[in-house]
Order: sequence, then structure tokens, then C-alpha cells
Amino acid sequence: MININTARLDRFIVESRKLYERWLGELVEIPTVSADPAYQDDILKGAALAASYLTEMGARAEIVKTEGYPLVLGHFDAQANAPTIAIYNHLDVQPASPSRWLHPPFKFTTTLDGHYLGRGTTDDKGPALAALFAARFAHEEGIPINIKFIWEMEEEIGSPHFEAAIRSKSADLHPDSILVSDTIWISRDKPAITYGLRGLMAATMTLTTAERDAHSGLVGGAARNPLAELCQVISQCLDPLTGRVKISGFYDKVRKPTPQELKEFESLQFNVSEFKKANGLRSLRMEGAGQILLATWCEPTFEVHGLVGGYIGSGVMTIVPHKAEAKISTRLVPDQEPVEIFELLKDHVAKINPDVVVELESTLAPYLTEFSGPYAQAAREAVSLGFGLKPVFIRGGGSIGSVVSMQSLWPVPIVLLGLSLPEHGYHAPNEYFDWPQASGGIRSIAHYLSRISQL
Repeated sequence: MININTARLDRFIVESRKLYERWLGELVEIPTVSADPAYQDDILKGAALAASYLTEMGARAEIVKTEGYPLVLGHFDAQANAPTIAIYNHLDVQPASPSRWLHPPFKFTTTLDGHYLGRGTTDDKGPALAALFAARFAHEEGIPINIKFIWEMEEEIGSPHFEAAIRSKSADLHPDSILVSDTIWISRDKPAITYGLRGLMAATMTLTTAERDAHSGLVGGAARNPLAELCQVISQCLDPLTGRVKISGFYDKVRKPTPQELKEFESLQFNVSEFKKANGLRSLRMEGAGQILLATWCEPTFEVHGLVGGYIGSGVMTIVPHKAEAKISTRLVPDQEPVEIFELLKDHVAKINPDVVVELESTLAPYLTEFSGPYAQAAREAVSLGFGLKPVFIRGGGSIGSVVSMQSLWPVPIVLLGLSLPEHGYHAPNEYFDWPQASGGIRSIAHYLSRISQL
């Protein structure tokens, strides 16, 4: 058995800190916002910088063009007969409104207590660099494993060109296993290895009732109000107090968690107060820890993300809007099919208000795998060595399109070994990462690479 020299690894981590922080700062200060076409040049600049980091670490790097934003690949080659692992992260980020941040979102700041402030620090640039430094150490130590890096620039918009890109490079990338570091722990003292993700169906509901906005003093009472009508439609899709979806057939194919999963969830000692604090929640639909875990991991949802129409300035302008749009999504669980759920929604809305146009925006299938076997055990041991804490296996409430694509193309074990904490603020204002999670991540992933090189 090949064991890592822990003294050398610890020394490597200490000596790497300044470079890690410099590179993370450089990446964060490039606003790689994939959802906004205005940042196209920044996306390309970020991809070029990422490729240069791979090269500086001793890997072969290439930028793969797609019909959208590029993919960055890196190759640490060991031996032809050695196992191959693909390590996936994404380098694009969510938009950030400066008015909601306490500091500029794309200005990297390091605090005295080792916090790294800025958009993308925890989702997902910080974990990506931790994996890169771990791979560098494993490669220098001669661990017999070929490491392929896959860095995406479109994850935050649903990975529309990812599958086609990796399919075109499959011969060069084809792995024996995959590691993804883009998930969240339960808490700082409770590392989590994720084995399930919810799917997604996103759609818009649009209602147009006139040619233009009109004065309510002239038409109010007679004119239809599309905002009010959409609110009525939404109220007949969802019970907002319980979260229960009212669409016929919505729950028909929901796979219930197994007794073994429920037992694992019960052992988590989930802290409801910490959950609320980390996510800025004043109140919840339920207060029981078990109910919250089931609601966020194992049950589907119906969410309203935005209602657009009419006057949105200060004060009140007494017009009747001519058009309104609701932006909605459903998080889905095994064995729900996103397109089938969309058709159920469309039929349901048509019965309530046939004038509402329901359009499909995007879909993503749920993901679920086993939380046992040699790769899961290797991950458990690696996290224990990296952080000195025993990890738990959980489902995640979010979605990662690339995981579904990779599972479809390469039917190999996938381990989701995240490094982020709830308080780090995924997609939220004032996002941050920290050195304890980065250094523990480098240590954990290095041990994981060593262990799976022997499988």
C-alpha cells in the first residue's frame, strides 16, 4: 500500500498558502459571470488564466471551444496502466449586485482570521484550486494515478454545452472514477459527502391582457389585471404555508428515501438554529430537523423566483399592467422526469387560466448513487485524515448538470467531496471561503488520490 508522507504534505500545504491566496485572488477579480453576455470577455480571460495555472503546476492544459463558453482541461500524466480520475469544478459565478454586498464582490479581500471574501471564492474557485494543489502534490510524490481536470465555465447557466464538449474529448478524458468538489457540508464540524442531487425544471408563465399599461382610474374594475391573475394561478399550484404542490400527478413517481438513508439522516444531529442563521432565514415552514432534511433533500419543490410586470419604482403608480411574467422552478427527486413535470404544470395552468403561456426554460434530471463501496470508503478515510472529523453521507438539495452528463457518458463511480460551509454563502451576497477549509481540502484530496490509486 502507498501511503502519503504526512509530514511532507503538511509542509507542502504551509508553503503553498501564499500562492493559493494569490491565485484565488486573481481568479475572483475576473468576473466570470456566465449568465450575463456583457462578461463574455471576462469568461475568456478567466479560462486563459486557469489554463496558465495548470501549466505552472506541471500539467498539460488545453482550452476546448464550444458553441458557448470554453472548457478548460488539464492532464497530470503518470503511467499508461495507472487508473485515471477526472476532477470536475466550475469557474463561472453567479451575478453579484454591489448594493447588497458589504465589500466589492469582485475585489478579493483577505481578513485576519483567514477568510477570503469575494464572488466565487466558495462557489467554486476556492475548492477548484484546493483540488489543483492536491493533484500537484500527488503528482510530485509519484502517486500512480492519471489526473484529468475538467473546469467548466457554464455551470451556473445549466451546463448547456458541457456534454457535447466532453463527448468530443472523451477518448482523452475517459476516467475510471470522477471527483466533484462543488457541494456543502452540514456544518464546520460535520463534513458531508454527497451522494444525491435534486433535478430541476425551470419555466416561465406569461399573461398578456392588453396592448399597453392603462390608467386604473379609466379602466380599473373592467380591465383584467395580469399580475393578479398570475398570483391566482400560482396560488392554485402551491400551498405557500406547507410547500405542498397542488398539481395533479406531481408526486406520483417520487421515490421515498430508504430506511438506511433515514437512519443516516437521524444520526446527523442537524441543528435547525444554525441552518436558519447560515441561510439568513427568519422562519421556516417546519421546525423539526428531520422534516427539514426531507424537505430540502428528498422531496420535490415548487418555487416562485420572480414576478415581473407593472410599475416597480418607488411609490405607487396607479396603472393596470398589460403583461406579467412569473419565473418558477421545481426541484425534482428520483424518479421524476423534468419534461413530464413540465407537461403536468402546463396542463394544470391551462385548466385554471387558458390565456397563460407556459414555456420551458431548462431541465435537469435528478442524480442518485450508492453511499457504500471502495470509493465511498476512500473518501470517508481521506476526509477523516484531512480534517480530523468523521464525515457523513447526505443528499444535496441543489443540482449540478455536469454530474448528470458525466454519469451518462462515463458510467463510473462519482464522489462529491465538497469543501464549502453553509455560512460561506453560495449564490448569496458577501460570499467567502477560508483557509481551514482550503488546507483541509488539499490534505483530504491528496489522501483520496493516494487511496484510489490502489483500487
